[in-house]
Formats: sequence, C-alpha cells, structure tokens
Amino acid sequence: MGYELRVEREAPLAYAELASVLSAEAGFELRGSQEAGEVVAFHGDSAYHVAAWSGRLFGTPGSDWQVAQLARITDLVGARLVGEDGESYGIRDGVVEQVNGSSAYEFGKLEEIIAAGPAEWSA
Repeated sequence: MGYELRVEREAPLAYAELASVLSAEAGFELRGSQEAGEVVAFHGDSAYHVAAWSGRLFGTPGSDWQVAQLARITDLVGARLVGEDGESYGIRDGVVEQVNGSSAYEFGKLEEIIAAGPAEWSA
C-alpha cells in the first residue's frame, strides 16, 4: 500500500452527499456501495481509480494527476486533503500544491496536470 491521503472535514462526509456531489461534476463516477466503493475519474475513454470509500474517503495516489483529482474532490465537498505526516494538499490560484508548515511544493497548474493524464510516478 502506498502513501495515504485522507479527505477530512468537521462534519462527517456521508456517502449520499458524496454521490450527489460527484454526479453533478463531469468526469467523476462513484462506484460500489455505502459500505465499500471507489471514485474513478476519466481521462480519454478510460476510467482510473482515484479514491476509495469505506465510511471515509481516502486515496493512495501514484501520479500528480491522482493528487489533482483528489484535491478537486476535496474542494467539491468542502474538506481538506491531509497526508499521513500532517501535510495538506489543495488547489490555490489554479495550482495544485502541498503545504507542510511554512514550506510549499507546487505540483503544477491544475489544468495542465489534468490534461496530461494519469502518468505514474517513476521509482
């Protein structure tokens, strides 16, 4: 299992709310059930796993594209995207970034990352 990013907010995220938000947003699909499911995002004609649902929403991204998609979902549900070490991920001024204390790392422009697609990180 890879590095986990969690979607967190004060009010718990309900499956019905997630389903409603994602059904209104082009490019996402929620599959499965209230007990266990997944969020996929589309690039071209293919669907790619972005997050898992099991009473909470989380992902283990393997590409900048997956981080960007998780950040988009997080914004849509009014939450924060948090890593295992407490760092946060988000979109600021159209740029996907990671913030850890006073340090920030920019992944790049959201629209460019989404257009590039889900190219896996190399080891």
